[in-house]
Amino acid sequence: MKRYPVYLMDADDTLFDFGQAERNAFFKTFEALSGQTCTEELYICYNRLNSALWKALERREITKKELQNTRFAIFLKERGLTGDGAAWNEAYLDRLAEGSFLLDGALEVCQELSKTSKIYLATNGITRVQKKRLADSEIAPYISGIFVSEEAGAEKPDIRYFDYVLEKLGNPDKCDVLMVGDSLTSDMAGGCAAGIDTCWFCPHEKAQSTDLPITMRISSLSELFRG
Repeated sequence: MKRYPVYLMDADDTLFDFGQAERNAFFKTFEALSGQTCTEELYICYNRLNSALWKALERREITKKELQNTRFAIFLKERGLTGDGAAWNEAYLDRLAEGSFLLDGALEVCQELSKTSKIYLATNGITRVQKKRLADSEIAPYISGIFVSEEAGAEKPDIRYFDYVLEKLGNPDKCDVLMVGDSLTSDMAGGCAAGIDTCWFCPHEKAQSTDLPITMRISSLSELFRG
């Protein structure tokens, strides 16, 4: 596969195992603040509500601040629980920042690609969470920088996010940049709109179809430097 001088790698569910980090953080937060035993049912409920809010954020229907201020308040209300949603959110973020779990192949791909290319994280996550997770992870030595949407002032797939990133990189030739990510609506849609090559990381062979002009699709991160 062609080697690109610059790789923009999505963080969650591309390099980092966000599911594991999110689950651990939620269970610890719930039990610490409620004094009750957490269950899988409670986590599934939170995950459903949180995922819907992140999709609304991608569609620019809410702001990231609104997402953070409301997700636990909505969860507590739906479950008939008392508590300060903002306080729950802060406690959750502290625990989420501890979750530097990597997906299979993430360390290997960063080690290999960094020999010839620059790798940057391109994420819609929370700045203080994403930067700590990266700093504490095994891939940190191989990453040249991180671009978080909070600092860019726009979320993927907004073209303003990619304009910000490319400007920070010194406006390289777009044919030298590859966006790698698992999300069609965020990573792929944004990369295509920005006019850069895109690589859809789809490890579970999701039965999704798309009209997006994606450059390539992979099921394993190692395909980025093999074949």
